[in-house]
Amino acid sequence: MYRYENEEASVSAKAYASGHITGFFQIHEHEDPHHKGSTGCGIVLNGGVTTEVKVGESVKETEILLNGKRVEGKTTRTVLDLITDVPVRVESWAEVPVGCGFGASGAGALGAAYALNRALSLNHTVKNLTEYAHVAEVVNRSGLGDIAAQSTGGVVLRLRPGGPFFGNVDRIPAPEARVFCIVLGEISTGAVLSDEATASKINAAGRAAMSELLEKPTLENFMLQAKDFASKTGLLSDQARDVIEAVDAANCGHASQAMLGDTIFAVYPEGQEFELYETLEEFGEVIEYGISACVPKLIVE
Repeated sequence: MYRYENEEASVSAKAYASGHITGFFQIHEHEDPHHKGSTGCGIVLNGGVTTEVKVGESVKETEILLNGKRVEGKTTRTVLDLITDVPVRVESWAEVPVGCGFGASGAGALGAAYALNRALSLNHTVKNLTEYAHVAEVVNRSGLGDIAAQSTGGVVLRLRPGGPFFGNVDRIPAPEARVFCIVLGEISTGAVLSDEATASKINAAGRAAMSELLEKPTLENFMLQAKDFASKTGLLSDQARDVIEAVDAANCGHASQAMLGDTIFAVYPEGQEFELYETLEEFGEVIEYGISACVPKLIVE
């Protein structure tokens, strides 16, 4: 545990971590949070969360702000508690929707860990910082596998659950592609993960999806397995099903539901982006991202 000793000065640092959309997953419970997590597959986005931390004389109590509003920020707060016992002001700005399956909590936790490491000159390694964020996320049940993916970049296969010291990841080599999203609503990650009947369906469907994807590890097959997973688990909302069926009928790409969120994400084949965009915009505002190989990074100004 680090205690900040120079109370006469204030120090700040800033970091960035990408958002992440999970297509399918399998829950792996464990009494040790370092081993707890999920296996599955998802896409890291080129939109994420920028986080700035400040410590020193002017910071009297720990405070967490998101997009200018004070929040409880349980996952980020746990990261702070794991790293230091001094008050920290944390301010995050999200480029991705919050609470809708874009991995915002994981991105914020990673950014806080990286920035605090810089501000306090702790000299932790990337693995250590990622481990802090992973433990914070699974303890608060705000996610199970986002951290592993966000610290890797690309189309990430999570092959063994846990933080970087125990988990195992690989990537699917994928061409550059745009990812179109429509936010339909929010889903409570904690509520879904705590429901035993739903968890059983998730694990059966997630196991099958991973087996099929490993037989043919391509971006297209990932999208097909994600769609099948959403349907089999019962997590697919009626409106999300309508959007996916519309994309299938138009034959202009592949769409599925982000896990866990009532959000549609779709990837288009080269040359058909206009048709896919037109199909999606009938159901709501379309947000566009790219697949990013970016890993968390410090921002030097």
